[in-house]
Amino acid sequence: MPNAELLTYNDRVMKFEDYKIVPYRQDDSTWVAEIPALAGCYALMKTREEALAELPNVFSMVEDEYRERGQELPADSTEIVHA
Repeated sequence: MPNAELLTYNDRVMKFEDYKIVPYRQDDSTWVAEIPALAGCYALMKTREEALAELPNVFSMVEDEYRERGQELPADSTEIVHA
């Protein structure tokens, strides 16, 4: 089993709750829930609620990929300008 220390940032394990989530509707009326700080970490679903509910599963897969590569999850430096 991989060492949890590989997922640390400044001696802190990064968790789903540590990241900003940006939900938005696309032109085709589908919804995306995205964690901008993690490339490829987004869920595309028919509704906002479905996208937000699926995002933790996607985060888990991204987290596993980082762990397998022996890389740390990056800290969230996302700034929300217009909300």
